[in-house]
Amino acid sequence: MNNLSYFVVFCLLATLSHAIELDFCVGDPSLPRGPEGYACKDPAKVTTDDFVYTGFRGEKTPNNVFGNNVTLAFSDVFPAFNGLGISMARLDFAVGGVIPVHSHRTSEVLILVKGSIIAGFIDTNNTAHYKRLEVGDVMVFPQAMLHFQINVGKTPATAYVSLNGANPALQLTPTALFAGNLPADIAQKITLVSKNEVMRMKRIFGTA
Repeated sequence: MNNLSYFVVFCLLATLSHAIELDFCVGDPSLPRGPEGYACKDPAKVTTDDFVYTGFRGEKTPNNVFGNNVTLAFSDVFPAFNGLGISMARLDFAVGGVIPVHSHRTSEVLILVKGSIIAGFIDTNNTAHYKRLEVGDVMVFPQAMLHFQINVGKTPATAYVSLNGANPALQLTPTALFAGNLPADIAQKITLVSKNEVMRMKRIFGTA
């Protein structure tokens, strides 16, 4: 066995040893976040409530220009996810509401629990994979793919998603282009959208 092989085996054993040391690592959001997540809360101060998230309860009213309400359960609001490599979100749609084209660092799985939506993603060959989903249907969105959801039913819709990362991040393409500090002339050039349309979008997001 060469030196590289010994090093790989050592790293693997060290990782397994660290994983076995603790049953869990409930994050402490009061401390700085590092590349591996938050530092662990003192196990002596961990309670059952730390493992329960109640933020998905009740009705959620869509409250933005897209007609949606997204309730995130990432490790910063549900620290029990810290170190587990998972997170969740609840998606609520008004009639006609959408989750616009966006991406994450992670893969995502969605289950529809109310209403009817069209969901899909666009792969790197620019092929769109989309389908109308009904209650109980599940769809997977591969890592980093641009994806979207649209309520095409006559009633509000609700879905839950799980992502394979405690902090998967969320980047909405429309807000990235029109709601930030990207100058209108650059947005026009990189989208091939007319200047008037760029300014209309910026007015919608309050950045004109």
